[in-house]
Amino acid sequence: MKKLLMLLVIAMTSTVFSQTKSFEISGTLTSKQDKIPIESATIYLQRVKDSTIITYTISDKKGEFLLENKTSDKTANLFISYIGYKTYQKKITIENKKTSLGTIALQENANALQEVVIRAQAPPVTVKKDTLEFNVKSFKTKNNANVEDLLKKLPGVEVDEDGKIKINGKDVNKILVNGKPFFSNDPTIATKNLSKEMIEKIQVSNTKTDQEAFTGEDGAQTNKTVNLVIKKENNKGVFGRVAAGAGTDKRYEYAGMYNRFNNNLRLSLLAGGNNINSPGFSYGEISKMFGGSSSRNINSQINNWGREGIITSNNKGLNYVDTWGKNIDASTNYFGSTTNNNNTSKSETEETLETGNIFTNSNSRSNDESEKHSSESKFKIELDSTLLITIRPEFNLTKTKNTNDNNSISLNSNNDTINTSSSKSLNENTNNNFSNNLSVTKRIGKKGSYLKFNINNDINIRNSTNNIENNVEIINNPSESRTTNQLREGKNKNNTFFLETKYQLSIIEKKLSLDLGVGYRNNVQKNTNNTYDYNDTTGEYESFINDEFSTDFRYDNITTTPSIKIKYTKDKWSSNFTSEYLLRTLESSDFLRPELNLKRRFNAPQFSYRLNYRSTKTNLGLNYDLKNVAPYINQIQAFKNISNPLNTVEGNPLLSPSKRHTMSVDFSQNNFQKKIYFYSYIYGYITEDEIVSKTEIGEGNLRNTTYENVNGQYSLYGYLNYSKEIKIDTVKSIRVGIGGSSNIRKSINLINNTQNPSISRSISPNIYTRFNWRDIASLSVRYRPSYTKNYINNNLQEFTSHNVGINTNNHFMKKIEFSNDINYSYNPNISDGFDKSAWFWNTSISYSLFKDKANLSIKAYDLLNQNINARQYAYNNKITNRQSTVLQRYFMFSFSWKFNSLGKKGATRHYK
Repeated sequence: MKKLLMLLVIAMTSTVFSQTKSFEISGTLTSKQDKIPIESATIYLQRVKDSTIITYTISDKKGEFLLENKTSDKTANLFISYIGYKTYQKKITIENKKTSLGTIALQENANALQEVVIRAQAPPVTVKKDTLEFNVKSFKTKNNANVEDLLKKLPGVEVDEDGKIKINGKDVNKILVNGKPFFSNDPTIATKNLSKEMIEKIQVSNTKTDQEAFTGEDGAQTNKTVNLVIKKENNKGVFGRVAAGAGTDKRYEYAGMYNRFNNNLRLSLLAGGNNINSPGFSYGEISKMFGGSSSRNINSQINNWGREGIITSNNKGLNYVDTWGKNIDASTNYFGSTTNNNNTSKSETEETLETGNIFTNSNSRSNDESEKHSSESKFKIELDSTLLITIRPEFNLTKTKNTNDNNSISLNSNNDTINTSSSKSLNENTNNNFSNNLSVTKRIGKKGSYLKFNINNDINIRNSTNNIENNVEIINNPSESRTTNQLREGKNKNNTFFLETKYQLSIIEKKLSLDLGVGYRNNVQKNTNNTYDYNDTTGEYESFINDEFSTDFRYDNITTTPSIKIKYTKDKWSSNFTSEYLLRTLESSDFLRPELNLKRRFNAPQFSYRLNYRSTKTNLGLNYDLKNVAPYINQIQAFKNISNPLNTVEGNPLLSPSKRHTMSVDFSQNNFQKKIYFYSYIYGYITEDEIVSKTEIGEGNLRNTTYENVNGQYSLYGYLNYSKEIKIDTVKSIRVGIGGSSNIRKSINLINNTQNPSISRSISPNIYTRFNWRDIASLSVRYRPSYTKNYINNNLQEFTSHNVGINTNNHFMKKIEFSNDINYSYNPNISDGFDKSAWFWNTSISYSLFKDKANLSIKAYDLLNQNINARQYAYNNKITNRQSTVLQRYFMFSFSWKFNSLGKKGATRHYK
């Protein structure tokens, strides 16, 4: 194995280096008219013979810049671009190691923006106020690259194994195509299925609602939105792909996607299915069937998402976007899926108690079936430049059927049996959800004042039918048996109405404003659960209800929240403070047990503060929140739930809402000149009156649980990442990085009237490097150890895990792509009955034909046949080891076909 890995490394890195030399080009930018420094201008160097980008940078606040790289070229074209100024161009000679261009004065030009857009040598990066824009042609990728491949090439962008995107450490939660949604809120459908060759520019900005964009507000500081700007000639035509694969062990996959673009009209259809644990299009996994590197996606499904069992799924979807007339943008999407999951699992749990530890061993078999349908639409109506109306209806239907067979045994520290239990259940559920949001925003005057109304109604109805058989043997003196065989029919209706109005008064235009608002929320839950006992004599369930196991109640949570907010913005700084006063009424009505009815009122202040600094290279954010969190209905309702024969649960009507203090700090800095990117994030909270479980444990491990308020729980989480890109020459580079996360958390539960504090400390460093040789080859190596210490009742428990990942991808032969994903995991603390380590190797080789329109691939999943799903996790005073069914080794042959009539000539085109 070691020799094979060494050969892979040598194959990737052994190459004859070009006769390259290092260079530095420096200068200072000012405006010609007033001589002030120009910050955030783009300076880039192009090769003379083919106009490819050699390097680029961004000027700092003093207008200074430094271009560094290596090249074998003797001359190059220098361009300097900045919005509102004429593009500066100069042919320079690269002979000296260091070249100073002195001060360069840029000429103002009102038409410079349009000039930059139409010039062939558009800058690789452009800064437009709060938007960072990347020119796609400046970033080299392989043939047939998709948007995800392109994003991995952009500075400050990270794409993990699941396709989750971070930009400067912040999650990307929205992908737009020409400013409009593409298959709802799932970014991976666009990034994995749209090809790079379609895209002209990628724009990155803070995530904003339609209303925030309309009024010019900053939007969320914690998430990013990526807008894919389609090339003008690619906005009309048809494109898509179809694929199918068959493998050993009767494994299969199939998928198809059809897209029709006609300027403002976009229609997309997709369908697919598989029995290889791919969750379907809702995670964008269609890409792995089209010649991409599938092994990493499969690996993430098993090991990262925690998906257990063997899953068979079928999926379908539709996306429609159009402009109706001059004022209405309309979009709608639909997803439908069916899944079937068969799983067998075993677990071992150790519970630490002052009276002695309890060990519980469980084995279970389950089958889960589900059918899901969801549809979401948005109508954006801009009646004039001052009035915006948005309507967003959404519908979801879910049907599930679950069968489960479980057996468990609990032992004390002396290995004596405390109890045994067996259970069988058949659960069928139907869940209907409908929500609709109406928002009206009216600008007032020219200084930035506006008035906004927001109305939302959410209705959720859940019907359930459960057949439950429980048999518990309590080993006591004397021993006791408890048997339950019941049919339970339930209906839960949750209706939430929300109304908000907000008025922003602009005191100083674009600098100081005052917001006055009030929000009203009425949440009503109605729950009915009828339980019928099985009659051994008749062989049927009784016709009368067992009141002891049945419920019929209504729960009202009504809040009114007046608020005041003051915002101040100056240059790159922005700050705001919000003060709210929460008026809450909790009312519970039990129609079977009227004596348990209750009504309580809580009034509490809430605060939030935001401080942000944003520049081209540096971002800083400070946040503080004080929030009031109400107890759930099951926590406050005094009803005694005896459905679990081993644990009786009763709510506490004297509970108080929790008060949570949350603070966060995030800092990022990008040095475009030296290709260094740094991001750090710290998040923590302290909770007053946290609601925790309170359990009394009796003989035979029988439990009675309720809830109580406690103080002292807290959590502190930190994350950082540092990366640097090192250019070897114009076609080869290395990116190295180090980062990781750390967490300390204290949680409390009450057992036998004694507080059981659990303090967990963990650190997970991350070291990685990636070698890129243009679009020919790449090699990535990543090492992720993890260390955790848990202190439970002053008893120390330590956990360690190690994960090494190696990924190779090469195109040494033009039409052949060879990919490997090799992962090694080691968990030394897992119990002896579970696998502690495993090598996981996925590999694929694909061949392009018919001018890259078709693709043949052979994939091997878990080549070494060592895939495991053993996990260990700790919570409060419990440690659990769990292992379940996993997908095992298979080989698959796949074929895909791409069709494309986009572009002026309707041909499939490729850009490198």
